[in-house]
Amino acid sequence: MKKGSSRRAFSDTLLEMAREDSRIVAVATDSRGSVTIDDLFDDLPQQTVELGIAEQNAVTFAAGMSLTGCNVFVAGPACFLTSRAMEQIKVDVAYNRTNVKIAGVSAGVSYGPLGGTHTCLHDIASMRTLPNMQIFVPADSVQAAAITRYLCSHEGPAYLRMGRGDTALVYGEDEEFDMHHAKVTRRGSDVTFIACGETVAVACEAAGRLHARGISARVLDMFRIKPADEQAIIEAARETGAIVTLEEHSIYGGLGELVTHITARHCPVPVSIMGFPDEEYRVGTSAELFRHYGLTPENAAEEAVRLMEGKKR
Repeated sequence: MKKGSSRRAFSDTLLEMAREDSRIVAVATDSRGSVTIDDLFDDLPQQTVELGIAEQNAVTFAAGMSLTGCNVFVAGPACFLTSRAMEQIKVDVAYNRTNVKIAGVSAGVSYGPLGGTHTCLHDIASMRTLPNMQIFVPADSVQAAAITRYLCSHEGPAYLRMGRGDTALVYGEDEEFDMHHAKVTRRGSDVTFIACGETVAVACEAAGRLHARGISARVLDMFRIKPADEQAIIEAARETGAIVTLEEHSIYGGLGELVTHITARHCPVPVSIMGFPDEEYRVGTSAELFRHYGLTPENAAEEAVRLMEGKKR
């Protein structure tokens, strides 16, 4: 299976767009290498600012820059931007509706070998609580590029969450995305997988395994977490009667709880949340941690079967 880098797609697309629009400014937090934006700094020094390991300052600086008419992207490790700089994101960006995009890389367990200090399984939950904040979690590099292009033309706060390593390509290079609606990557009528980020590929493979067993599984890529495509979730609940969510995030406050909130209000159906449990996480590579915590196509397929059996009862 072909792979691609979401962070590289983000940086390449941002450079392309910045060459065409001098209003686009990139702010780094000693993160040029980890975000892969060295080329942008080298090619457009007048549109880039390095603030060092000072996430709070970077976000406040970006908010100030936006008030001069700039479209500012603050790029750095997600674990630091959404924890150390949470107050600045809340007050200076979300509450004041400044034109700042927070680009968090190496989210989830991308930094798994570095342990809990670098684990980022809280960010979707915390960013969801902020008014005026859009949240995007691309499934692959193709989608990451499309979202970046959208954010370069969009006015207002947004959070873009990406992993670190190369991941499986879910989409072809010519795929089109509606930034206001979830992407149906596979149609089905018996059960629905709703996923975001790197778990979309897991959901697609799980759906393929179920197809081989005569089970029709729908896959919804909820790449825009906020505002969410509520109608797509409600339709999936009504038409398939059971939903399994998958996310590289804590089971609290993320995609799973978003889906249960919507289904409980509009169309109650069995929902199973697959993610990271409430515990201190093991140290390991991303692939090792996905396996350890059961975020695999095999487990997802079996969970879907279990949920369907409950639906029948």
